[in-house]
Amino acid sequence: MELNEINKGLQYITYGLYILTVADEKQKNGMIVNTVFQVTATPPCVAISVNKQSLTHEILLRIRRFAAMPLDQTATLPFIGIFGFRTGRNFDKFSKVAFTTGKLGCPIVNDHTLSFLEAEVSQTLDMGTHTIFVGEVKHAGVFQTNHPALTYEYYHHVIKGKVPPGATHQF
Repeated sequence: MELNEINKGLQYITYGLYILTVADEKQKNGMIVNTVFQVTATPPCVAISVNKQSLTHEILLRIRRFAAMPLDQTATLPFIGIFGFRTGRNFDKFSKVAFTTGKLGCPIVNDHTLSFLEAEVSQTLDMGTHTIFVGEVKHAGVFQTNHPALTYEYYHHVIKGKVPPGATHQF
């Protein structure tokens, strides 16, 4: 089967959009990901998929902890762009974004997010261009529930967002 046909089929897998954050003693960073999913209930664990070329990946390999926040549908393209279209290697993604520091030391973004979770990495799986990190959730909370979650479909069809280079898949 042709790769183009496979990519068309992948378009129908449902995804949410999340801000994934990390921080070490030198800097904070965050990025947009579409792969955060619960893998176990006891202990509560989630998995994330992160592009190996990203600064977030580099920091995550060292510190082995992260925070993830599902975006809501009020998120604007400029807001999403802070985390999705620029690298933290030469841009401070947190200079104009409201956030607090979580119990594990990662930034918790307060705007346009429904909730947050913080996890410690327990396992990794090398997937070529990406690494899957499995983390045990150590802390979580809910910000608001009056807006629906931002899905990849809503992002593409309503917000009219594009997929940046290095994303999990590019349609």
